[in-house]
Amino acid sequence: MAVTEEFKHFVIVKFKEGVVVEDLTKGMEKLVSEIDLVKSFEWGQDIESLDVLRQGFTHAFLMTFNKKEDFAAFQSHPNHVEFSEKFSAAIENIVLLDFPSTLVKPVKAAE
Repeated sequence: MAVTEEFKHFVIVKFKEGVVVEDLTKGMEKLVSEIDLVKSFEWGQDIESLDVLRQGFTHAFLMTFNKKEDFAAFQSHPNHVEFSEKFSAAIENIVLLDFPSTLVKPVKAAE
């Protein structure tokens, strides 16, 4: 295992009824493409978990930053602050985890 300097921002959400999730995901994709502090961004919608395990949460978002300081700068970036207001208004429930990364199995290069 290797402790890296990378810092992860992991968000799991349950959106309010009637929210157009596609508009929010496109907005988030635009946001992270505009802010170079974000090293990588992934998101997905749960399609496999049993409802009892999902607890109503449907979407997960993962941002990777080179270091914790980049995450802190991202949090206060005006574009993030503006988008967060719109995103927060659409959420019924949320879990946030912000953590330094421990790499156990690196991504293998394509052969």
